[in-house]
Amino acid sequence: ASPDRVVNRNAEGLLDEFVRAARELVATGADGITTNCGFLALFQAELSEAIGVPVAASGLMQVPWVQALLGPGKRVGVLSVSKSTLTADHLAAAGVGIDTPVGGTDGGREFSRAILGNELELDVDLARADLVEAGERLLADHPDIGALVLECTNMVPYSADLAEALGIPVYDFYSFVTWFQAGLCPRRFV
Repeated sequence: ASPDRVVNRNAEGLLDEFVRAARELVATGADGITTNCGFLALFQAELSEAIGVPVAASGLMQVPWVQALLGPGKRVGVLSVSKSTLTADHLAAAGVGIDTPVGGTDGGREFSRAILGNELELDVDLARADLVEAGERLLADHPDIGALVLECTNMVPYSADLAEALGIPVYDFYSFVTWFQAGLCPRRFV
């Protein structure tokens, strides 16, 4: 599965491969399955039904939870690697309202180009700047945003930079998987 195929072509023809791979992991003892792209929210229902263990297909699934944390008059914004291809279907599959503000790094200098082009290298400073600038644009357009959820797993290294630059909480795939794993294997305190 290439980033282009998943992000720009709705992961067409890949569901059976994801199910097969997930079943192999479960057969070896996996007690939960995640994917590595927020756009795979489209497969959440099918994967959950086919696999038999909890499935976390997309970090976008955090949006309703984060919204519940915010005070009146505040809402969650989403930052994506490709605003232009993140559709209402993706949002709905993750339980996200279609009125949720979405920004993207598409049009930036480095991040989307390198990730969607499946490049082996990327300029970290330019990628960071792309994310911060996209976040600033999103907040300028929607000043009622009180927290941000990052759609793309490759955005995780920049979460702290975004939180610092924007002054709001930032949730990413790492925060999602950490929560997910905490339920699969709860920590013992006594």
